[in-house]
Amino acid sequence: MEDINLHFTGDFNAVEKANNLLSALIDNNIQSKVNNLNIDPRTILWKRVIDMNDRALRDITIGLGGTANGVPREDGFNITPASEVMAILCMATSFDNLKERLGSIFIGFTFDKKPVFARDLKAENAMAILLKDAIKPNLVQTLEENPAIIHGGPFANIAQGTNTVLATKMGLSLSNYVVTEAGFGADLGAEKFLNIKSAFAGLNPKCVVLVATIRALRHHGGAQKEEYNTPSLERVEEGFKNLEKHIGNIRKFNIEPVVAINSFISDSEEEVNLVIEKCQNLGVYAVLSEGWAKGGEGTKELAKAVVDVVENKATQFKPLYDWKSPVKEKIETIAREIYGADGVIYDKKAELNLRRIDRLGFSDFAICMAKTQKSFSDDEKLIGRPTGFKVTVREIEIAAGAQFIIPILGKMMRMPGLPARPASEGMTIDNNGVISGLS
Repeated sequence: MEDINLHFTGDFNAVEKANNLLSALIDNNIQSKVNNLNIDPRTILWKRVIDMNDRALRDITIGLGGTANGVPREDGFNITPASEVMAILCMATSFDNLKERLGSIFIGFTFDKKPVFARDLKAENAMAILLKDAIKPNLVQTLEENPAIIHGGPFANIAQGTNTVLATKMGLSLSNYVVTEAGFGADLGAEKFLNIKSAFAGLNPKCVVLVATIRALRHHGGAQKEEYNTPSLERVEEGFKNLEKHIGNIRKFNIEPVVAINSFISDSEEEVNLVIEKCQNLGVYAVLSEGWAKGGEGTKELAKAVVDVVENKATQFKPLYDWKSPVKEKIETIAREIYGADGVIYDKKAELNLRRIDRLGFSDFAICMAKTQKSFSDDEKLIGRPTGFKVTVREIEIAAGAQFIIPILGKMMRMPGLPARPASEGMTIDNNGVISGLS
């Protein structure tokens, strides 16, 4: 476990340093009289990053305190996993490709309205130096001594939500079966893994494991937080509509899903059997997964179901959209097909962003939606399988080096904030160093 923590933290630290080095180079160029690119400070889109939740850092003013401290301008922070450097690390196919992508990061405009990229600041080599070890996949082992590659860490609600292309291809070169994670729900992690990563890297996924819990189905069936551990066939049946939509979404990519029912001690046998039966009615395997309690022994039946799908179901992965399609068409395809929305509303800022994207020639990039993970919609209160709604695109960010654009839906923020009652309030440590309250 020490290896996992060291390498994983190292990836994040290197990404944060590379991102913020570019920020420093931008501000130095604005202030410097030598080799000045004539950058208009009002147009800078590049934000600093930090790996913590702090809503006060979303929008800030920097450069105060006199001329020695830079030029005053508005700036802000994103969380490190949402940074374009993290996205680039995960999309890079080689070290040379990493440098090329870093150089293609879009910064802003000059006073003459010409675009400025990281390569104009001669930043790509210095950034690549910081990432020279981070780009190497980390081979570790599980508690049962199985190999695992941990590499990259973008969140799926605000970034592409999956590991690096290099790590996946390395795994494929070493094993007959490779299992990789796509974070949060299938409307986020799976959609991006398939439409962005798989489409770009030429991957051909053969099966998708949809992880469901009885607790989550109770939630989507209307249970309140204090009722999540209370068995209720009625609520599980109502909440199954959410899982059914995820199943349908995966099949739109011409891939067969397997449902893994992640076991909790509060699950009743009747609830588990209900989910298995309803999945069978859809022609889908549903298997109780007891990995938490039993380790590998508790997931054997799940593994058998996956192997059966891979070996006996003739599938050929097909992306949901063509990267070369118009930007609005790509956004609306995801909203209608994956979320089940009736349409998309674009705020004034989003419309201005779309015109900028078209003017810069970035229209053939993939779409990386930033959306709440708590609902198919952009409103976290719409649980289950909502219908009759539209999603609102508030603004659209550009990740030219990663080659995707980021529509930000509803109230989603790329720098999260702490909840009203942070988890830290329940944490304690005693005189012997024993920590409690981490889960």
